[in-house]
Amino acid sequence: MEDYLQINKDCWNKRTEVHVKSEFYDMEGFMSGQSSLKSIELDLLGDVKGKTVLHLQCHFGQDSISIARMGARVTGIDLSDKAIDIARELSLKTKTGSRFICSDVYDLPNNLKGQFDVIFTSYGVIGWLPDMDKWASVINHFLKPGGKLVFVEFHPVVWMFDNAFENITYSYFKAEPIVETSTGTYTNENAPISYQEVSWNHGMAEVIGSLLKQGLQITHLSEYDYSPYPCFKGMEEQERGKYYIKNLGNRIPMVYALTAEKK
Repeated sequence: MEDYLQINKDCWNKRTEVHVKSEFYDMEGFMSGQSSLKSIELDLLGDVKGKTVLHLQCHFGQDSISIARMGARVTGIDLSDKAIDIARELSLKTKTGSRFICSDVYDLPNNLKGQFDVIFTSYGVIGWLPDMDKWASVINHFLKPGGKLVFVEFHPVVWMFDNAFENITYSYFKAEPIVETSTGTYTNENAPISYQEVSWNHGMAEVIGSLLKQGLQITHLSEYDYSPYPCFKGMEEQERGKYYIKNLGNRIPMVYALTAEKK
């Protein structure tokens, strides 16, 4: 899939136009000062005041700007040029001074210089990348000695199921690229958009192993039986801010989170 980057860029450009207007992303609340960050990542980020933060695959920048509102100096990157255009507009409107760059993760060393105290990336990000070793090498490249990676992602078990969470359809382990044609998006299943997308599944050992190969030290690892977002079909909110697949309850892991430090 040599053209996966253009396919996924087109996919996310179409999704961005829907997402920015959606109740899911609550632009009105965000612009009034509400943080888009959830407790899982907030606990792992800790105090970022005065720190430099690189946010990989930042979409249209709400989380980046939320981190900047905590006192950090933030640079966000994303493959979608439409998302980055909106992120730059939001940075100006919120007066946070956040910087946004349109780039593929793997090509970022050619588009950005310097190192950062914290690298942050979260929720539905690595599935768009074919090579975890290359991903980890980019993280190591941009992380200062003593710096910290904060990574929160949907659990690889989630991606084994079909969209209805009724059957196991895909391998837990990385195999051939998953090429699909989709309509709508997770903020609106009936949105009048269609697109092709290319993704890969990555097991936890593959992800953690790639970081260890770079000499990064895993300092935290946790799994959660809920999602903080109602972004899959058949979800219900059993506790405030905790969403479960209705027919599975808390029987599968939905999210995992880790931190790693560069010694």
